[in-house]
Amino acid sequence: MDTKTNKVDFGHEQVSPEEKTQRVHEVFSRVANRYDAMNDIMSFGTHRLLKRVAMEYTALRKGQSALDVAGGTGDLALQLNQVTGTAGRVVLLDINESMVHVGRDRLIDKGNSDIEFVVADAEAIPFPADSFHAITLCFGLRNMTDKERALGELHRVLKPGGRIVILEFAKPRHSWLKNSFSLYQRLWPVFGQFVVGDSQPYKYLVESIEKHPSQSALKQMIVDTGFNNVDYDNLLGGIVAIHIGEK
Repeated sequence: MDTKTNKVDFGHEQVSPEEKTQRVHEVFSRVANRYDAMNDIMSFGTHRLLKRVAMEYTALRKGQSALDVAGGTGDLALQLNQVTGTAGRVVLLDINESMVHVGRDRLIDKGNSDIEFVVADAEAIPFPADSFHAITLCFGLRNMTDKERALGELHRVLKPGGRIVILEFAKPRHSWLKNSFSLYQRLWPVFGQFVVGDSQPYKYLVESIEKHPSQSALKQMIVDTGFNNVDYDNLLGGIVAIHIGEK
């Protein structure tokens, strides 16, 4: 956040924090019903594998508790629940009620009623301190209005010794990969228009990736929040990265 002008990034635009929160909400409300279909198309299905990798990084065990922040339609929460089992606890938190409703209905249709669904802002998580053994945040941090405040909330509700796992788009390590990925991203609004009937959310998606901090910058933000043993691993040549930290 630009503290001098009280403006934040919404893609390439500079807007007030309140306007960003509202516009991000509108973006995800517009795509909720086709969100997973578009993710499958844009990533060739690899987003599911990447979330599986993120789940493995949590080091969760049976009977423990996990919070999936910006959990969307619940595919990662379902994986977490398969690890923690009926003796554990998995909570999916998302600020967008449309996404939560789609995820809850889908998981109930699959016969899963163990996962808790909460509509709330990651910058004001409605749980006490030291509540969860692990917290995941996949492809959601870049959409948050105040990233530092959100990271602070993750630190607050994580149990001592617990781990956060952040999966997010990153900066490719090689120029040829960066250029190739950039060319491919130009197709995303076209896919969005065809599949969802709306290209604007995917124009914002491309711009939000461009504005997101680099791997090293995000690592420093996590360290500054108070997490220990902070590190990251590049995946897909740095197109995405997994950051981990412990409390």
